[in-house]
Amino acid sequence: MRLRSGVFASTCLLVQALGVALFLRGFFPVPVRSLPRREARADSPAEPAPPGPGMVSNWTKIPAPLFNKVVVVLIDALRDDFVFGSKGKQFMPYTTQVVEKGTSYSFVAEAKPPTVTMPRIKALMTGSIPGFIDVVVNLNSPALLEDNLIWQAKAAGKRIIFYGDDTWVKLFPKHFMEYDGTTSFFVSDFTEVDDNVTRHLDRVLKREDWDILILHYLGLDHIGHISGPNSPLVGPKLREMDNILKKIHISLLSKEEASLPNLLVVCGDHGMSETGSHGGSSEGEVHTPLLFISSAFEKRSGPLTQPERVQQTDLASTLAVGLGLPISRNSVGNLILPVVGGKTMREQLRFVHLNGFQLSRLLQENTPAYEKGTSLFGVRT
Repeated sequence: MRLRSGVFASTCLLVQALGVALFLRGFFPVPVRSLPRREARADSPAEPAPPGPGMVSNWTKIPAPLFNKVVVVLIDALRDDFVFGSKGKQFMPYTTQVVEKGTSYSFVAEAKPPTVTMPRIKALMTGSIPGFIDVVVNLNSPALLEDNLIWQAKAAGKRIIFYGDDTWVKLFPKHFMEYDGTTSFFVSDFTEVDDNVTRHLDRVLKREDWDILILHYLGLDHIGHISGPNSPLVGPKLREMDNILKKIHISLLSKEEASLPNLLVVCGDHGMSETGSHGGSSEGEVHTPLLFISSAFEKRSGPLTQPERVQQTDLASTLAVGLGLPISRNSVGNLILPVVGGKTMREQLRFVHLNGFQLSRLLQENTPAYEKGTSLFGVRT
């Protein structure tokens, strides 16, 4: 009888140990091996030679930028239904008009858990998928050493200005020519935390000495934590954000050069649950709007249908192409093709070629059993 009890207890302990191991394997998966950060312009692939005798390619470098100035407005905890649902129509009329009848492309970007700010900023700027271990350092972020869009932009001589959540300042120290970080610690404040961002706006929009402007607004997230997504405070905050987007869009249109258009990107880092929290994987937490607004796009002719779903990691590769930069070496994102749909077919194929080359090289570095030979994208494996 004792023997039988001992076997049963041993079996329970073994099952428990296997369960813990399985949990740890899922919670802390084996990370994708990061490629070293270095300027990638020199090792970007040349365009494959066109078919036919005597035909050669003259595209051996990263293509030129598609946009002059780029403004990224990140509204913390912006759920997709806050823009594409009834709240958007009621409280964000200008944004809704641009989405439905303007020169824009609209998407629902899916964020991967953990849906907290620091890992989501990393995903947006590197194109990689952070792990749950990043939750531990979310409130005291170390400098990001992984290859990323901000580093590539600075290396290329782009002048970057940032205002908003000071997580960016911690992740990208010495990358901004000008910045003003605001702390997200005081969640009861949803007014001054955004006023501290907007107070710079009129002055910076009049200037010409910048290429990229990043704004990270925290007020909506704080409202969610206080009283949830159905709070009466949400409507006025969305209206405030709508007026800010209107001001930025009109300013960008008024300052466009004949050669290159400007681009406004509107996104969220994560959404919020029905109780106003975030961090998990509910639909409200992982689905965020992603808007690209530029005169380079064709004007929409009818009401917006259900926006196409993309991955949040797709933004890094898309912005890299738009800014004429190398795609981050560890990005797993795909180029969002409608954003470059106005270019010639050859140019579009070149962009896809660069994206495929970068993904192929990342796969090669992380898959020991990767089949030998020369891939479609010219990577010797």
